[in-house]
Amino acid sequence: MKQILQNMGNGETSIITAPDPQVKSRHLLIRSSVSLISVGTERMLVDFGKASLLDKARKQPDKVKMVLDKVKTDGLMTTIDAVKSKLGQPLPLGYCHVGNAISIGKGVSEFTEGDRIVSNGPHANLVCIAKNLCAKIPDNVDDESAVFTVLASIGLQGIRLTKPTLGESVVVIGAGLIGLLTIQLLIANGCRVLAIDFDENKLALAKSFGAQVCNPSLGEDPVANGIAFSRGNGVDAVIITASTTSSDPVSQAANMSRKRGRIVLVGVTGLELNRSEFYQKELSFQVSCSYGPGRYDDAYESQGNDYPLGFVRWTEQRNFIAILDMMSLGKIDVKPLISHRFLFEDALSAYETLTDNKQVLGILLEYPKQKESPLRPNLEINANNSFDAQSAIVGFVGAGNYASRILIPAFKKANAQLHTLSTSGGVNSVIHGKDNGFHQATTDTTAMIENDAINTIAIVTQHHTHAQFVSQSIENNKNIFVEKPLAINQEQLDNVKASYKKYASTYTKHLMVGFNRRFAPQIVKMKALLHPISQPKSLIMTMNAGAIPKDHWTQDIERGGGRIIGEACHFIDLMRFLVGHKIISVQARRIGHNDSIDICEDKAAIILGFEDGSFGTINYLANGSNAFPKERIEVFTDGKVLQLDNFRKLRAFGFKNFKKLNLWQQDKGQNACAAAFIDAINNGKDSPIPIEEIFEVAQVSIDVAEQLRKQS
Repeated sequence: MKQILQNMGNGETSIITAPDPQVKSRHLLIRSSVSLISVGTERMLVDFGKASLLDKARKQPDKVKMVLDKVKTDGLMTTIDAVKSKLGQPLPLGYCHVGNAISIGKGVSEFTEGDRIVSNGPHANLVCIAKNLCAKIPDNVDDESAVFTVLASIGLQGIRLTKPTLGESVVVIGAGLIGLLTIQLLIANGCRVLAIDFDENKLALAKSFGAQVCNPSLGEDPVANGIAFSRGNGVDAVIITASTTSSDPVSQAANMSRKRGRIVLVGVTGLELNRSEFYQKELSFQVSCSYGPGRYDDAYESQGNDYPLGFVRWTEQRNFIAILDMMSLGKIDVKPLISHRFLFEDALSAYETLTDNKQVLGILLEYPKQKESPLRPNLEINANNSFDAQSAIVGFVGAGNYASRILIPAFKKANAQLHTLSTSGGVNSVIHGKDNGFHQATTDTTAMIENDAINTIAIVTQHHTHAQFVSQSIENNKNIFVEKPLAINQEQLDNVKASYKKYASTYTKHLMVGFNRRFAPQIVKMKALLHPISQPKSLIMTMNAGAIPKDHWTQDIERGGGRIIGEACHFIDLMRFLVGHKIISVQARRIGHNDSIDICEDKAAIILGFEDGSFGTINYLANGSNAFPKERIEVFTDGKVLQLDNFRKLRAFGFKNFKKLNLWQQDKGQNACAAAFIDAINNGKDSPIPIEEIFEVAQVSIDVAEQLRKQS
């Protein structure tokens, strides 16, 4: 597979070769024929990537505040690393795509192999797209026309919000691609249209479609033209499809509107509104969200759950279908909007044209007709690697933000032999595989786990997949490093235990969960200070976890397991480690239901009792200030106190010859954790975390979550 990526750190646009993607459940695998460069969106992304770090900060002041807050809590160097990593994540370009379905995933009955499909797929010769983001192309609509469907749907959603009726006067401010498509749709709807733009060539196209035009660059007054166009009454509606930092389009729209007129923002403008302009006319103002209902809803877009037609008539997929119907009926003509055609192999020249020529409209990327051939899920990316079978040879599953930024570099630093990196899409496996010296990139995780050349599997995927991959790896007698949690429910944990027991006689490897905090240097020091003390301990761990949206995958019980199982397990393990005795009692209480709170489970107190008489409280709280330290750990015992703030500042009270241990940079033990695991494999040592403790912490985490979910 070949795909176009944009590096947001250095501004480089590139075409990479990656393993072919595998079709997923409720998805289609599509071989591309043509894709359309979205001039406005993609030019903005390319320009942002090329901007200096200072200019990037100026364009995103909200992100600057987040960075400054992170510096206060995590330290400068940790924050710099995080920012560099975020900007270094390449971004797939494109969202207007046409091709032929070559494979249909489970749960898809609406499409068959061979169908011509329009989708919001990126610029790539193979794309795997969820079924709700696809639509069949009518026989009388050619590929070059169909590829404008997604852009036209953005305009259509703005029109649906405007609710125009036959004969109304509507102004479209901004005659770019979306604006010109919007104009055609409005005229097809029986509206009179006035187009406003500074580009005479674009206005000429608008005029050819049947609109009246106004060019402010020639001294024409948009407001006066709008009033005259409405025959002195004020226009019924204004749709703003322009892209500008100025607030003038919104002000002009208000001043040309009639009383109770409607204004819909489809593009991007400044939003310094004058209240009096809206107040006196009782104007309505609304911002349109992309292609329509379903956009940014993971349950709809990724999981394929549709909204009932009787309740949501026009979803983004139904908008796609409506546009294709309009094309089939000849109501939309996109041929005049095509200004350039490039072969996909020459895409970099297309992006040079995009940035150098502000007059471009529709830039098409044409893909060569490809012969039917088997998919290639494996790609060798470093040919000269050699491996020592007596040491850890690692296959990684997953290359998301944590894996690529933290865990893979930690394994590399520990001198692990990195063999294969597997991701579902293939792109990240190539990017991060090359950077870290992996031998191979793949999209076939099962084959990687079964590969006899690999003796160690590292699992860094979404939480609901962990238990399955662990069981698979046990069955194939692999060393296993699984990022927390081990399992997200009782059934998964029982399955892992069953696999471990079933293969106990032949499974001679290490199974470890990535509980890195017990390996942090300050925690190691705390453990050493506490070890000689035989008295029971009282512990308080305060996790200022911070709020995340209720629709984030980690909050989903089925995918993430919730934040207690997915994140608080770290501190259950850490408390178990510091005490050094079994957990014998579990109590938990969460915040009560309240209309102002979406999620209650991530605001909870957990009290653990231990076999030696120790007890500890974990306050896992998502409702605090991000200016407060994220993690505070306190231990009280034998007239002494240890306090650790955010894995940077350790203070001791009552200990002889030890007062503090402060670090310049936050260290949560990720490197030491990976090093301990690899060292145990290479040198035949015991597993760094006993399997009994791994199962114990997993069980307690699930028990805590179940207690919290039963509370009212």
